[in-house]
Amino acid sequence: MGALKTINAVNHPLEPLSAEEVAAAAAILKRDQGLAATARFVSITIHEPPKAEVLAFTPDHRIDRQAKIVIRERAARTTYEGIVSITNDKTQSWRELPGVQPSMMAEEFALLEEAVKQDPRFQEALWKRGITDMSLVMCDAWSSGYNGPEDDPAKGRFSLPYSWVRSDPEDNGYARPIEGVVVRFDLDRMQVVEVEDHGVVPIPERAGNYSAERIVEPANFPHIPEGPRADVKALDIRQPDGPSFNIEGHHVAWQKWDLRIGFTPREGPVLHLVQYRDAGRLRPVLYRASLSEMFIPYGDPNPTHHRKNVFDMGEYGVGLNTNSLELGCDCLGEIRYFDGVVNDNDGKALVLHNAICVHEEDYGILWKHTDSRIGKAEVRRSRRLAISSIATFGNYEYGYFWYLYQDGTIEYEVKLTGIISSGAVAPGVRPAHGELVAPGVYGPNHQHFFNVRLDMMVDGVDNSVDEIHSEAVPPGPANPHGNAWVNITTPLNHESIARRRIDPMSARRWRISNPSVINPLGEPVAYTLMPGDNVLPFYQPGTFALKRAQYATNHLWVTAYDPSQMFAAGDYPNQNPGGAGLPAYQAADRSLANADTVVWYTFGAHHVPRHSGHHDHH
Repeated sequence: MGALKTINAVNHPLEPLSAEEVAAAAAILKRDQGLAATARFVSITIHEPPKAEVLAFTPDHRIDRQAKIVIRERAARTTYEGIVSITNDKTQSWRELPGVQPSMMAEEFALLEEAVKQDPRFQEALWKRGITDMSLVMCDAWSSGYNGPEDDPAKGRFSLPYSWVRSDPEDNGYARPIEGVVVRFDLDRMQVVEVEDHGVVPIPERAGNYSAERIVEPANFPHIPEGPRADVKALDIRQPDGPSFNIEGHHVAWQKWDLRIGFTPREGPVLHLVQYRDAGRLRPVLYRASLSEMFIPYGDPNPTHHRKNVFDMGEYGVGLNTNSLELGCDCLGEIRYFDGVVNDNDGKALVLHNAICVHEEDYGILWKHTDSRIGKAEVRRSRRLAISSIATFGNYEYGYFWYLYQDGTIEYEVKLTGIISSGAVAPGVRPAHGELVAPGVYGPNHQHFFNVRLDMMVDGVDNSVDEIHSEAVPPGPANPHGNAWVNITTPLNHESIARRRIDPMSARRWRISNPSVINPLGEPVAYTLMPGDNVLPFYQPGTFALKRAQYATNHLWVTAYDPSQMFAAGDYPNQNPGGAGLPAYQAADRSLANADTVVWYTFGAHHVPRHSGHHDHH
């Protein structure tokens, strides 16, 4: 096969699939399974070798490069999963997955939009609203979710597209929602199943275009007639000697940190083998860290919005929707980029140029002390390494940022930007479950829940997890002055007790330690997970969406390591009736004491939209 020269050049088992490997994997599966043109390639991802093999790897080892491939056979309305050995040119395994819907495909978005706009029932609903030019209509293909037996994944592959209308081809259509029109669409047959019309709400009239050339038009933004800000002077970030990090392939070394950066169609950026150099030896911290799922539940019972609850990773894919950063200035400074390789639905490789940005940032003071007796001050500045990417899901943009600090801290941040998913109300109406953001336009109340999977390896594979909180000592002999407080440790030794919630009032946090490695003070070495601000879903227990998103009902989950357990809401959340993912993983109630453990942390952004443009930060 033509790809072998690249394949043989791979020097590490966790190196992401190259474009040649993606194409080779698809070709092997097409040949071995005799796939028809109606068999569509949902995803082609590296099938990572067993952990023990990766940890024992030396450069003279021969690597069996494998790919995991998900196929949707549109004509047969079935889903398959295959493992292909690219190195050995053969299919290792192939199985049908009954009653499963894989994530949505890029081609489905374009085909759906065209088909919906040609449907006579849809056109009739739009004519009632005064819309006759279908070329200006936008239909975003939202996953249907699971709203009852009609969404059973065995019955078909469905989408619930939502619609907006532009005033001209470059307008921001999200300023003009088409309220009350609900479409159900069959993605295998590429046809509209039904159109519901819940009554005409006027199309909002005011433009809402944020582009720099449009802001200067007074009709669009009467309150900012001067246009974009022009009063900021140049801010130049320069590193004349170049950056302080070294990159070889996907291996990055910076300060004392040493790690590999991966990329998958579903997760986007992945951190592998994160280690810290201490007195000349590399000490492992994480085997693998990645975002594992996103859940965005909307809190509006209105018929157009109540089914909005998306799982952006399992239903779409962060990697597949990652921006090519050459199109805009997303990072400042001395930047190095990694491409991301994904696949199109024919099985061809797609290279997302500059998908991941790596750069350094000044982060203020790391340490300072002034010795006033001798009049001496010493300050050390903090610098951090930022590893970031941006993904677009219809209206929303998500920025994903891993930060490594010089004091050994690791931080993960998601930044929410883009445009809200909007609805329309009649003039004079105030929405009960959202906020007006422009005349006739409102942003429904909603939340965003992210889950990060941390396959911990603190100085070795076997770790323990403890919950720690602080509490005041009751008055008495142990607290004679009323000022004493202590830290209480609770071991999370079994999966059944390892589902926990934050408690900021008691400073609750979680410590991941290695009981077999003792530090100079006689304590096990450890990392502590420090939760930030957080929230829980407001959906009622037993609702279909919450059954699918059980991971969001607790902030911390711990499971025993299993390489097949990768995603907080399960492998295939699309149209899943619920119960998959973390609750199913923990059902075995495995022991977690001094074991190969995986820590999952859920954090949420509570989004009550506001009128001043839109930028949420969490």
